[in-house]
Amino acid sequence: MKVVANTREAQGSGASRRLRRADKVPGILFGGKSEPTPIELEHNPLYHALRVESFHSSILDMELDGKPERVLLRDVQWHPYKAQVMHIDFQRVAADQRITLKVPLHFVNQENSPAVKLSAAIVGHVMNELLISCLAADLPEFIEVDLTNLTPGTTVFLRDLQMPKGVTPVLHGKENPVVATCTVPGAVEEEPAAEAAPAAVAPAAAPAAAAKKPEKK
Repeated sequence: MKVVANTREAQGSGASRRLRRADKVPGILFGGKSEPTPIELEHNPLYHALRVESFHSSILDMELDGKPERVLLRDVQWHPYKAQVMHIDFQRVAADQRITLKVPLHFVNQENSPAVKLSAAIVGHVMNELLISCLAADLPEFIEVDLTNLTPGTTVFLRDLQMPKGVTPVLHGKENPVVATCTVPGAVEEEPAAEAAPAAVAPAAAPAAAAKKPEKK
């Protein structure tokens, strides 16, 4: 996707307000070997582009003052209650540099799985996006979660997914989060039988109190 931007000369909160009144969005382009560059973009084309899922997880072709840049969307600030973009950040991308980005998960073949077709199971999507690391050329727009073989009671973990070539999930140690769950309405899960507790031993009867001997006079 293409983004058209121009270098922003005036800076500061007052200059940003004037830009917004002119239906433009202040922003910043950072990264690479260049200094951060203040930029401005037309609001309406940017607003509509932000409604496209791939705009958030793809390498974008930016035309900055007529020169090409390859960039990633990094942050968007919205007005608290208006449909207005207040500020936007982009990052330059180098072909030989690994990038870290969240990409959406697309669940497919759920309706055709044995769990749904045969058992009317309910599939819960625990994760909807995933943080990954890869080179710019390997960046996928999304990662597919194929549920064709999903069976009742199955839990899909992250390490069950097939990652695209060159893509590595960003995890912490041995973390393996749940991606999706599958439950059958009305099914009662059997709990493992509790181990029999040892029979309680009745306490021994207390010995009768010794009779007092009569005192000698």
